[in-house]
Amino acid sequence: MSDRRQDKKTTHFGFKEVPVEDKASRVAEVFHSVAGKYDLMNDLMSGGVHRLWKRFTIEVSGVRRGHKVLDIAGGTGDLSYKFSRLVGPDGLVVLADINDSMLKVGRDRLTDRGISGNLVVSQADAQQLPFPDNTFDCITIAFGLRNVTDKDMALRSMLRVLKPGGRLLVLEFSKPRSELLNKAYDTYSFRLLPLMGKLVANDSDSYSYLAESIRMHPDQATLKQMMEDAGFSNCDYHDLTGGIVALHKGTKP
Repeated sequence: MSDRRQDKKTTHFGFKEVPVEDKASRVAEVFHSVAGKYDLMNDLMSGGVHRLWKRFTIEVSGVRRGHKVLDIAGGTGDLSYKFSRLVGPDGLVVLADINDSMLKVGRDRLTDRGISGNLVVSQADAQQLPFPDNTFDCITIAFGLRNVTDKDMALRSMLRVLKPGGRLLVLEFSKPRSELLNKAYDTYSFRLLPLMGKLVANDSDSYSYLAESIRMHPDQATLKQMMEDAGFSNCDYHDLTGGIVALHKGTKP
């Protein structure tokens, strides 16, 4: 499902329709609430499989020494940590997130792991990235695009700051291929996930929103078309875990 409306006065926040100008603040409240337990909840929600999804993203990225990488919605810094080791002292990784609570957690954890010299932190809106044209060799956005109000605008912004030949990787929840898996996933998402959020993070509402936001996110084919419409070439995707997650990739011509 795509959120591209002719009438841009409203957009979805989970299953609710809200004014466009309200969505960013509502999403911010969710991530302010969950920031401290974000990594723990990711491990519990996915059984640790999110680490394999991110490892695959790293492998597909083609990032090497000297590259400049932008990790959008980088949150607690999982991908940024790996990229900082790959690009070396001559490269640069920018950990970007619109949410200052998530950025603080990410910055502190990366500092604790000894990462500093080739990594900078930037509070940035994916729709209006504050970087010059043709800056980055690779851009990743992992489990963040579904929370962006105007995804088309964000994709065009990412295209602008990529170097020609640079690669965008979008890791995001998607549409399971099996109907049986889809039904089981619905049961898990709408019954167990809010319960886990309540027990672990004392916040069932935020995890209800996260489940709803996954269902409202464009499916694999739609997101691929959106990337092509934004100007990316060689667009493709890999289904992971039966399509529960998909990794989309595209190149700046």
